[in-house]
Amino acid sequence: MSFLTPRSSNQDPVKISLNPGILYNEAETGGGSYRLTGKPISTLRPCLPSSSQIPSISTQASTFILTKHYRYSLRPPRYYRGPLHPYQPPPPSAPNSREFIPGPFSLPRLQQTYISTLAPDLLSLMYTHHPPGTLPGPSGQRLRGWDNSSPYHKNRPLRPPRGRPTLPLMRRPITFRNIPRLEKIVVHHVIRDPSKRDSSYLHVAGMVLQAITNVRAEVARAKHDISNFGIRKDQTAMAVKAELRGENMYCFLSKVVDVVMPRIKEYKGVSGGSGDGSGNLAFGLQSSAVGAFPEVEVNYDS
Repeated sequence: MSFLTPRSSNQDPVKISLNPGILYNEAETGGGSYRLTGKPISTLRPCLPSSSQIPSISTQASTFILTKHYRYSLRPPRYYRGPLHPYQPPPPSAPNSREFIPGPFSLPRLQQTYISTLAPDLLSLMYTHHPPGTLPGPSGQRLRGWDNSSPYHKNRPLRPPRGRPTLPLMRRPITFRNIPRLEKIVVHHVIRDPSKRDSSYLHVAGMVLQAITNVRAEVARAKHDISNFGIRKDQTAMAVKAELRGENMYCFLSKVVDVVMPRIKEYKGVSGGSGDGSGNLAFGLQSSAVGAFPEVEVNYDS
């Protein structure tokens, strides 16, 4: 087997004959020259050599060229080239990753309360222990059947569950890995008479929504044509919305609970039936309550 090894940038490659029964390592001797050192494979331990022991070899016309790659030693590749590429990007949590984002350096108070108080309580209330090796018990019937009290019940499809027209979502057993937590908050404002409104109303609604959520608002347009109301598909703006996640979500929720709701006169709280039984909760605020946000109240005339 023959290898071409460059001694320096100004010299021609030198052809070296190698013994296929010896594992060679690459070492730099200074001045850009390379020296190959090796030991018989029979003396090595029965394990795969590391990536630093095997030189990078590129095939070209039945000739192998030893090269040293310093390109990705400090920064990973910009594009992902698949799982078989010799240079894999580090995880996003690594400081040398291109996707690394430092922080968070401080957590919102509501998130700290969830981690320290609510999460352990929810786990203790919802956790069901199954010893290792036990099989899951029989699951109940999700769709209701018929009692066959009438001949018309034969071959009739099963009925939906009581109290709702659709089936609830399937739930996994609660463990320490999937404790119920907040995923996202969507804040939206519906525009009344969208066909008669101009764009200035839309801009004001988007600015107010962006001020109280710290997220740029998006415009939701009509999905269908309704000629009686002058609504055109993908043209008429129907609402503005903002989707909150992470720190903005916890800050907005704590602001609503601690600042806005206590200032609403004769507020009876959020209705217990406002959820859908699958983890989603929806409630609304009047236009007068939006003025209780500190970002909006500061703009009001005294």
